[in-house]
Amino acid sequence: MLHREDNLTDALTPQLSLVALQAYVRKIVDKRGFSEETPRDKVLLMLEEFGELAKALRKYIGLKIDKNRGQQYADLKFELADILIYLLDLSNTCGIDLFQAFREKEVQNAQRRWDSA
Repeated sequence: MLHREDNLTDALTPQLSLVALQAYVRKIVDKRGFSEETPRDKVLLMLEEFGELAKALRKYIGLKIDKNRGQQYADLKFELADILIYLLDLSNTCGIDLFQAFREKEVQNAQRRWDSA
């Protein structure tokens, strides 16, 4: 558990870059004791979060849900945030600068030709 004097969340602002978010996640993963998880572990945990995202989306768009389990359908924004945290953590574990990877991929995507089928 983070103590108030250690609270890294105070530095989280809308202006943070992807690089800064990736560095933040590196710090919290270490601080919370999750730095020993393997890339496989992290992908499995992220997939679990995608399942939770699907449940939250069902609730968000108004699909029928089990009213007895309504509390299990978390808020959509929190499930998206969980997935982002795992993505940044996995990137750190694999030594990938996600901003640079995103930029390089978008350069490739800009060269692609998109046509209807």
